[in-house]
Amino acid sequence: MKFLFDLFPVILFFIAFKVSGIYVATAVAIAATFAQIGWLLLRGRKVDAMLWVSLAIIVVFGGATLWLQDETFIKWKPTVLYWLFGAVLAGSTLLFRRNLIRKLMEEQVSLPDRVWVQLNASWIGFFALMGAANLIVAFNFPTDTWVNFKLFGGMGLMLAFVVGQSLLLAKYIEEKK
Repeated sequence: MKFLFDLFPVILFFIAFKVSGIYVATAVAIAATFAQIGWLLLRGRKVDAMLWVSLAIIVVFGGATLWLQDETFIKWKPTVLYWLFGAVLAGSTLLFRRNLIRKLMEEQVSLPDRVWVQLNASWIGFFALMGAANLIVAFNFPTDTWVNFKLFGGMGLMLAFVVGQSLLLAKYIEEKK
């Protein structure tokens, strides 16, 4: 269910783009992200730091798109988000010797230290490649292709990556009897 909640602005962006174009879609994505945060706050739930960061980036890049009537800015938004996530993971490892993937997941799974390092590095690499893939599609194909890639390609690649990670980690997960 959380996965669908996280996809909410992207799905609405996709639908609004197909119906009314890039500028309406951008406004809808901004409004949808505000609505997500509002919904969580109204329900007394904690808003994840990633959602706050996503809001800031969509407001800045989406706002620039709307103000300047230039779709270049909204096309950069996914790349900035991916690269920021990768940079945070890398920076926390290099500067603070903290593995954020481990911190997020260690209550659910116990892994050897070297596997935590590999898992963190694989997420850093994945975010770097996803940012690059977004730029390639955004600036070498029509906007319609980029919007399709943003929803289906991006989510498909993320799903494939997570499934691949799960298969690699499965040998470390013990069944509770």
